Amino acid sequence: VQLQASGGGLVQAGGSLRLSCATSGTFFSINAMGWYRQAPGKQRELVASISRSGSTNYADSVKGRFSISRDTAKDTVHLQMNSLKPEDTGVYYCNRPQNPVPLWGQGTQVTVSS
Repeated sequence: VQLQASGGGLVQAGGSLRLSCATSGTFFSINAMGWYRQAPGKQRELVASISRSGSTNYADSVKGRFSISRDTAKDTVHLQMNSLKPEDTGVYYCNRPQNPVPLWGQGTQVTVSS
């Protein structure tokens, strides 16, 4: 199984970033997918998820600002993050929203400056 997140960076508050997660084809096609965030000193939390059929759910803290999507042609999950806030800072990972596999990888660092 491959779960490789990319697209993070340093951005000013109010800015945007688009994260991508490359997965293996079989894993992608049979699973709902989610984006997690781990802020410094805090536990990892699920911020967005998308079912195989495209239904989405968001944590209250990102609702209206983040948008998750899946590209079935490329077995990739994206997270469009707009109106970023300093509290969005953290390492972002992709995995299943339920029963995540123990393959978190490096994640991708997002830093939002005030």
